[in-house]
This record gives sequence, C-alpha cells and structure tokens, in this order.
Amino acid sequence: MSLTEQLKTRRAAAVANGVATRGIYAVRAENAELWDAEGKRYIDFAAGIAVNNTGHRHPRLMEAVRAQSDAFTHTCFHVAPYESYIALAERLNAATPGDFDKKTMLVTTGAEAVENAVKMARAYTGRSGVIAFSGAFHGRTLMGMALCGKVNPYKKAFGAMPPEVLHAPFPNEFHGVTVEQSLAVLNNMLASSIDPERVAAIIIEPVQGEGGFNIAQPEFLRELRNICDQHGIILIADEVQAGMARTGKLFAFEHAGVAADLVTMAKGLAGGFPLSAVTGRAEIVDSASVGGIGGTYAGNPLAVAAANAVLDVIEEEDLCARATEIGDQIMARLNDMAARQGNEAIGDVRGLGAMIAFELVTDRDTNAPDPTLTQAIVAEAEARGLIILPCGTRANAVRLLPPLTTPEAHLNEALDILEASVEAAIQSR
Repeated sequence: MSLTEQLKTRRAAAVANGVATRGIYAVRAENAELWDAEGKRYIDFAAGIAVNNTGHRHPRLMEAVRAQSDAFTHTCFHVAPYESYIALAERLNAATPGDFDKKTMLVTTGAEAVENAVKMARAYTGRSGVIAFSGAFHGRTLMGMALCGKVNPYKKAFGAMPPEVLHAPFPNEFHGVTVEQSLAVLNNMLASSIDPERVAAIIIEPVQGEGGFNIAQPEFLRELRNICDQHGIILIADEVQAGMARTGKLFAFEHAGVAADLVTMAKGLAGGFPLSAVTGRAEIVDSASVGGIGGTYAGNPLAVAAANAVLDVIEEEDLCARATEIGDQIMARLNDMAARQGNEAIGDVRGLGAMIAFELVTDRDTNAPDPTLTQAIVAEAEARGLIILPCGTRANAVRLLPPLTTPEAHLNEALDILEASVEAAIQSR
C-alpha cells in the first residue's frame, strides 16, 4: 500500500467525514509548487483557496515569523498587547478604501471577521436585519451559514438559521440576472419584506468566491452604496477571497471607486498563517462595548508578523500589477480555448485580475450546467500535475487562483496542462 493510500485509510478512520479533502497529501511546497507524499510535483493553482497569494513559504514571511517566534508566540492581545498588532492595524486603516477615520480589529478566520462586522453594524445602528446575496459565501459559523447563498453543503441538515437574514439576487447576466433586475428585487424587498429601518447591514463579495467568481459590476456596487446611504445601512465588503492584490487592486472594491463602511479580510492577509481583520469607519468599529469583540487567539503574533511581511511583499514586488499580468494571460488562453470548434462546453470565461473562472455547460443555447464535466477536468488536471478547484452554485465552474508570485515558466506550464486536461475531458465525455 502506498503512503498516500495509508494516509487515506487513516484519514477515513480518524477525521470527521464532513471535512472535505482531496487525495493530495502534501509534504513540501515552495512558491507555486507542491509535492505530495509520493514525491509527485504539482503546480498549485488553488493557493490554499486564495491564501498563498505571495506563494508558499515566501522568504520574507518565513524570516518575519522566525524572528517573531524567537521573541514570543502568544500572550493574548487582551492580556499583554504588542506593537506589531497596532502597526498592522495602522497599515490596514491606511490601505482600505475610504477617506475617513478608520480602526481595525484582528481575529483568526474569515467567518470570525464576518461575524464581528455584523456585530459592529448591529451595535452601531441598533438594528438587527442583514441582507446578503444569492451565491454568497461568508463562512461556516451560524451567522456565516445564514448569510451564505448556497444550501448544499453549507446549510444542508444544520437546522434553523438566525432570523432577519434575507437574500437578494446577485447580478449575473450569464445566468439571466441583470444589474437592473437585481436592484429592482432589492428595492422591492425593502418595500415589502423588511423595513429598511430594521436593516443593519448589506454584505457583499465584490467578486464571489464559492458562488462561482461572479463579478459585481462597478455600477451595481455604486448603487448599493447609494441605497445604504439613503437608509442608514452599513455596507460591508467581504474581501476575504478577493482581497490582498488578487484582483489587481489591493481590495476588489477599489475597481468600483466607492468605499464600504466595513471591510472583512482573511486568506491572503497573512500568506498561510491564520489571521483575519475587520477594518472600517472608526465610529462603527468602536460601537462594540469593551470586551464585546476579540478572542484568545485573535491577532496571533506569528500571523501578525506574516501579515506585515505580506503587505511589504505586495508593495515591493508590485503584486497588484503582476495579478493583472497573470490574469490577462490566463483569460487570453481560456478565451482562445472557448472559441475553438468542439469546446462549446466552455460556456463562460470571467475574471478580475488573477481571480478567474470558466463555467462548463451541456450546450450554449440553454447554458445548462455540466458538473460532471467540471469534476472530470479537475481530476484530469490533478492527474497531470495541476491543482485546480471547482466552485459555483451549480457546481459547474472551475476557478483558477495561482499565487501572484508564480514564475512565468510555471504559469505557462500550468496553462498547457489545463488546456490538455480540458480537451481530454471534453473528448472523453
């Protein structure tokens, strides 16, 4: 029995079945490459689900974490605070969109950031309602689940959700929902389903992650800003997956030219170390009572050191520009593939910066989803040495999340593997 098979057997016996895993057991990784238990090499276009934007084990991050570990690894910021937390908060206050006074809190996961943003919005407004969007993913905690706009697997069998959480349709013209239609439904909800004076917050991903890498049009985000201003509603930008230079801007909301009141971030923030943040208008962040927000591991010193290094790397290596370069190359290759005779199963290609997806359909007349082909492409790519991920509410999109530090040679190699995998899967269906 191979080492991988042994690990699969041990995993099945010891780990909760609900924790989804792939068959790649990692033993080593460097920048855009990963090696499994059998010594097989992969190019990693999952990046830990948009966590390793700066690549696996970036030297600057590793150096910063080693230096911090030589000093101390944990004190709990509530017990014995430290300068690096304050410095990171100052940097995030300056970096997020919006010309107003800001403050930051640090926690551990994206779901925690979302939960705390909702708590702040409710404390500030004295309201309880929250509006999210179809296809959204905001985490697996109770409030996170309620905000998610996808039932299976995130809500299925988990019982009643918190009240006063509503969903408006996310604008997606490929799926027949225009910006105007989405806004019409949202405004109708505020007239017929929930009093806007009961709505504390509207939360949106500027580019949906699990939902299929659907991009919120700039005009849509600008109108959301207007609606929130009109009704005194807090606008929360969930930048957990789209942030940290992934879309060619440090934050995806920057493409729309407007600022949210609160920004949640995680994933790429600390380049592989667990850290998340809520940054926003100082008066909203400060509305929570002393002791009402935080956590034992919130703002862990090792993760904070990594995050400060991530911000340095993004600036010094100009990763926003590199994200755009990578994205342009991937989009060009995918559009060329989609235009070829025989590749009609590629129904849509979309992306912003290096956050790109292509959607698989049975035919382009109906755009009916083809999740079977999607899984076949993912499996074929894995067999050929490329890690990619499926996504989408219909489970029929493939998302591409290369590290923004991916060398040109590895990018070209990965695209060759992807093209061969798509063609092989289409031909064999």
